[in-house]
Formats: sequence, C-alpha cells, structure tokens
Amino acid sequence: MPVHSVTPRSSTEITHYDLDTDVLVVGYGCAGAAAAFEAARTGARVLVLDRAGGPGGSSAMSGGEIYLGGGTPIQTACGFDDTPADMAAYLTAALGPGADTAKIADYCEHSVEHFHWLVDRGVPFKPSLWDAPAWVPPTDDGLMWLGENSWPFTEIARPAPRGHRPTANDFGGRLLMQCLTAATESTGVTTLFDTAATALILAGDGAVTGVVARQYGRELTIRVRRGCVLTTGGFVDNDEMLAAHAPLLLGHTKVSAGTDDGSGIRMAQAAGAAVRHMSTGQVGISLIPGLAARGILVNDKGQRFVNEDTYPGRIGQAALFTQGMHVWAVVDEDAFEAVPEEQRWGVQPTHMAETADELGAAMGLPPGALAATLHRYNEFSAAGTDPDQHKAARWLRPLCTPLAAINVRAGIRPPAEAGDRRGTGASVFTLGGLHTDAHGRVLDIDGAVMPGLFAAGRAAVNLHGQGYISGTSLGDGTFFGRRAGVTAAQG
Repeated sequence: MPVHSVTPRSSTEITHYDLDTDVLVVGYGCAGAAAAFEAARTGARVLVLDRAGGPGGSSAMSGGEIYLGGGTPIQTACGFDDTPADMAAYLTAALGPGADTAKIADYCEHSVEHFHWLVDRGVPFKPSLWDAPAWVPPTDDGLMWLGENSWPFTEIARPAPRGHRPTANDFGGRLLMQCLTAATESTGVTTLFDTAATALILAGDGAVTGVVARQYGRELTIRVRRGCVLTTGGFVDNDEMLAAHAPLLLGHTKVSAGTDDGSGIRMAQAAGAAVRHMSTGQVGISLIPGLAARGILVNDKGQRFVNEDTYPGRIGQAALFTQGMHVWAVVDEDAFEAVPEEQRWGVQPTHMAETADELGAAMGLPPGALAATLHRYNEFSAAGTDPDQHKAARWLRPLCTPLAAINVRAGIRPPAEAGDRRGTGASVFTLGGLHTDAHGRVLDIDGAVMPGLFAAGRAAVNLHGQGYISGTSLGDGTFFGRRAGVTAAQG
C-alpha cells in the first residue's frame, strides 16, 4: 500500500493503537476549534490533530468576517432592524443555485445565538459600521456591508449589513483564532501537531473507528470510540483534484495556508462518502472595491458586465467565470482621488489617456467601444439611474476626461513589489466538499449516514451553492462545527 494512500484500513488489520480518544478532530481551524470545544464540553475526551505546527489554518489568515444577522446587538446598535427571514432570503439568492435552503434557514434562525456564543468565547465586536464597498475595512469597525444593499438583492430582501468583524484593524482572522483556540484548550482537549491523517479505519459494518496518521515519517494509529470530525479544509492546493473537479480554478493564486490539499475529502470518499458542488469556488479579484464603485468595469469588448457596487466576490466570480479575467476598471481623476491613498493598496493605473477613444486603443479594445459605453454610462449617471447594471444612485457620477484604466490582471501590488511578475488577477479557493446533514454527519452516495464520521468547514458543503459571500466560511464553519462536535460526542 502506498505511503499516502487514502484507502481505508480494516479494524481487523490493526493490532495496536498508539492513541485512544472519544472524539478525534482532524484540522484546527475555526471549524475544528468549534467542534473540539463543544465535544469537550460534554465531558468527552477530545484529541485535535493538525498537519501544521500549530492551530489556525486558513481561518487565521482570513479577514475575520463572520456572516451573522437576524438582529444581533451590533446590528441594533448601528440602527438596523434585521430578521432571520430577510437574512435567509438574501443568503439563498447570494449563495446561488444549489444553496441548501433548509440549512440556510436553520443558520439564520440561530444566528443571534451564534453571535453570543462567539462573544462568550471572547471574540470582540465593535458596534460601528464601515459604510462602503471593501474587501476588508481599514478600520476596526465591527459591521460591514457584503452586498446586501446592491442589486439584485435589494429587490429580494430588506437590506441590512451582516458582515461582523472582530475588533482588529484590517485582517481579523488571527484574533478570531486566538480567541477560539484559547477557549478550546481551556476545556482540556489534547492537541497533536505536525501530524497528518492519511486514512480512516473502518469496522466490519463500515463505521469509522479510528484514523491512521503520520508524524515525522512515523505511522500512528488512533482509536476513535465515538466520532471522527474532519475539518481539513478544501482542495485548492491539490492541482490534480482541481483539474478533475474545478479546472477553472487552476493557475490562479491560492487562498489557503498551504495545507488545503483535499486529504480529508479524499479519505472520506475512499470510504464511500458523497460529495457536492466540487466545481464551485470563490474568486477574490485583484481590484479595489472603492475604485470599482466609483468607476466602471469593462471586459475585452469594452462592455460593462456587472454592477460595480456589489459584493466584490460576486464581481470576481463574474470576472473569472464569464469574462476570463479580461477586466479593467475605468476611472477619472476624481474617482481615483476619492479613495484615500492608503486604501488603494498600492494600485496604480496601467493606462491613461485624454479621451475615451485613446484609452480604449491603449487597452486593446474594439475601436469606439469604450467611448460608446462611457457615453451611455454618463447619460445614466446624469439621470441618477442605471438601467443596464443597476448600480445604486449613490455611486453614479459622470466620468470626465482625462481617464485611467486599471488592468485587473496586473494584481494589487505595484510592479516594483511584484518583481514585474504578473498573475491572473484572481485569488481562489474551493467551495465543494463532503455531503453532510444538519448535524455534521457525513452521508454516503445513497444519502445514508456514515457511522462515526462527521465533517465541517470547507471540507464539507453546508450553506453554499455556486455563490459565495465573505463571512459564510467562518460563520458556516463555526456553526456547523459546533453541531458536528456535539453529535460526535454523543457517539
């Protein structure tokens, strides 16, 4: 058998176990921390292992946004009256075809409770709002919009901001994981780092009763008496899996801690688990949202293709999946200067010209295309309405010459910092994973529960369909991680 084979082992082959635990959690990001905490709180013996040298994973590298709503204290303090029904209507639309409406309704109904669970674990939120499009606000504001106030969602649900951010300037994922890790380890869980799970151990009836792992080249066997929870992340770091399932995500910058190799998904699949939405992914476009909202986005035909004030991840998916990343932001001097320099992240125009025709020629667009698009947009802006793409009136303003274009493929960093190397302008991660029920139990290809096996976080599919909204990974991961931990501890 190959060293890294994911083929499950039969329990009859195992003559010795190196470790013994009630609940094993594989992966120590936000979902793993939540699962371990809840399992340990029941009195179960809990072992957490991670292939890295410490906890955190991709969660610690994230912006820290957690998608919460339905009337949280932060929303109320900022003057917003939200309901679980409005939250569910928005998420169902924004998370796209294939989104699990039952799980979305469940998540939204318990969102306020989940907010208090996070606060009780020490996660701080400041009752203030960042009121402009952004990937990550440059402040410690605790609430942000994530597309709820943009078309078409304004016609589907009453808008309310639901991006809850831990009180940190810029990226808050590290603070979130510090809080969750401290809370989890206060319960007395045992941790084992630099240890990679490689295969499941199955009893004769197919129940998961253990895991095979490797640590420093040595094989370990772990007996699991109640349940194994896989929180190993997605598979963006596995090009072979991307080629097989999500080829459009190949060749782009990977958003991960370098360990999202799909190992947990593959181990479960080898034991008969079903998967869902394996072709789906999120696309972080190399674009400053404040510049996009104040200008226009055009493709290689010089045409607009999305409302520029929407959630930037939605722009990213449209840019990659429908435009092949051939996207430019066109702005004038007022639009560029309206975004403070420190919020531009070093982005500079790649083309500048005195007229739209000259700029379009420099961009390689069809003759006259950009001028026609700009003329139409300026007419709409003067009238205060955008029937083509439905950008909100707040961001409509005629663009005046001279003009500048920013090639999204140039990336965020200026040429000197990027070493003059250019990527695709996209940063991606996967959304597909194991099929689970509302309690985190993994289902087989017949839809039956696989005894002893649970999953949460990006190793599983809970809320997401083809779409994505920032904060749903951390929100989904911690919420359903909690569920999986409780159920696993029950045996």
